[in-house]
Amino acid sequence: MSRIGKKVRTIPQGVTLDIKDGEFTVKGPKGSLSLKLNPRVTIVNENGEVSVKVVNPENTKDNALWGTFSSILENMLEGVTTGFNKKLEINGVGYKATLKGSDLNLEVGFSHPVLIKAPKDIKFEVEKNVITVSGIDKQMVGEMAAQIRSTKKVEPYKGKGIKYLDEVVKRKAGKTAAKGAA
Repeated sequence: MSRIGKKVRTIPQGVTLDIKDGEFTVKGPKGSLSLKLNPRVTIVNENGEVSVKVVNPENTKDNALWGTFSSILENMLEGVTTGFNKKLEINGVGYKATLKGSDLNLEVGFSHPVLIKAPKDIKFEVEKNVITVSGIDKQMVGEMAAQIRSTKKVEPYKGKGIKYLDEVVKRKAGKTAAKGAA
């Protein structure tokens, strides 16, 4: 049985949960999110507490769906109340990020600037060399942060590129360091 799936979550103040036609919608102070349910999963909303149930908890596939939908539900409840954000850091001479309206303009060593369009409900902020991606959908925030990072990943020799703020990049010694040691 899924330990994550069995968790009963309380619905925060100011948040409503609607379940209609195999789709559940969570509305809160920051916005609303909706997701289509798998036919083998049901969501039960009783007295301000919400839980996820599956058709057969002993089946491994149902067990996986149970935990997955339970985690997604928890992320949706947190997203519409507090939201999510990811921070990225730009390192390198001449590397910079600026906002062009709501879109992000990156200058990271290419012959042209890279423009990343902000999807609906995603907001970019730039402060010195730190880019903050924020929104109510955890999956979309993570996806946009990964897309920004993939524009110019950090190279291990000089540490130039875009990385997550808490990411540790293992640095390598260059060729001259290897010659001097021999």
